[in-house]
Amino acid sequence: MQRFDFTPYRRTTVGFDHLFDLLENAGRANNNENYPPFNIERLTENEYQITIAVAGFKRHEIDITAQQNSVIVQGQKQIDGNDNRDYLHLGIANRNFERRFQLADHVFVKGADMEDGLLTILLERKIPEELKPRKISIGATLEAPSDANVSIETAPSIEVNKAKKADKAA
Repeated sequence: MQRFDFTPYRRTTVGFDHLFDLLENAGRANNNENYPPFNIERLTENEYQITIAVAGFKRHEIDITAQQNSVIVQGQKQIDGNDNRDYLHLGIANRNFERRFQLADHVFVKGADMEDGLLTILLERKIPEELKPRKISIGATLEAPSDANVSIETAPSIEVNKAKKADKAA
């Protein structure tokens, strides 16, 4: 797979950092070997859960980072130099990993727990009140936002234009 360096473009553009992050993360996602496996569940209308199978990892070997609209889960297996076992077959994955999950707007990490080799990350969607839909009753006047300085200019009325045309015709 070919990699692209977006650094020169980042320096010359303003406000497109999120777009470049998405492009770079998409390139990383294609290299991923689907390890470790995971599930994403909807618990309620505004709560979600990511469950990741991390068998063999201890709590202190896993790092969860929430930044912008993403959650990054990293597993760093500590190598024990005293492991002198002679494996005939090594089928249990024992490697480091990094999983990235892109979150929608207004979705935040609520907490995380680990039990029986499953890491659970709880997510919650919190939509700000000003973005929630609201009912408007007919005939009600709405208050304009206090920070909005709105000036309304009206176009000349049709009656004035007709009067000017009548004066020109006479």
